[in-house]
Amino acid sequence: MSRIALVDDDRNILTSVAMTLEAEGFEVETYNDGQSALDAFNKRMPDMAVLDIKMPRMDGMDLLQRLRQKTAMPVIFLTSKDDEIDEVLGLRMGADDYVKKPFSQRLLVERIRALLRRQDALAGGEADVQEENRILERGNLRMDPLRHAVSWKGIDVSLTVTEFLLLQALAQRPGFVKSRDQLMDVAYDDQVYVDDRTIDSHIKRLRKKMRTADPDFAAIETLYGIGYRYNEE
Repeated sequence: MSRIALVDDDRNILTSVAMTLEAEGFEVETYNDGQSALDAFNKRMPDMAVLDIKMPRMDGMDLLQRLRQKTAMPVIFLTSKDDEIDEVLGLRMGADDYVKKPFSQRLLVERIRALLRRQDALAGGEADVQEENRILERGNLRMDPLRHAVSWKGIDVSLTVTEFLLLQALAQRPGFVKSRDQLMDVAYDDQVYVDDRTIDSHIKRLRKKMRTADPDFAAIETLYGIGYRYNEE
């Protein structure tokens, strides 16, 4: 049973979403501010977190930043209807997905399930992903899906599930272009709609992380209006 942490200062959202997720078979933990959630996570990390952005004591952005220092677990942001800046910033900081308020609880459940399926696949939980679970080496890049481990020039780089899947998809066929639609299919379940901005934000975050290991990292090339390509050195 997967444990989902809900962090939101709106008690109505906490109560209604928790009831829905528990009815779907999830174990649910609820917190009404970021600091309380962080204190609990330091003792026991959930399998996934759903975070509101605007909260007292510690907001969702600060909480995500703290989490990304120690875990790559999937994180979904709940954002206000018109807060596009928050959506983009959240993705660049390492969130895997976002859902706009007011939202369909069914949509949130489907996005949670999609992220958990991807995480299980990376951990070797599905028989049909044997090829994807093989260690991938491309020049300075080494990826081990079973351990969710990435290194560049021997330096470890911590990636979220989404970032890992995008880099893996690009590196599997160096020199070949992947369109944004193709990358969406890799990173998201067929039932989940995302737009181009989401993929672009993940790629920017991925590049930034790789450049912490090597400031000259330039293996991911943007082909404007087409997509992205991995160039093996």
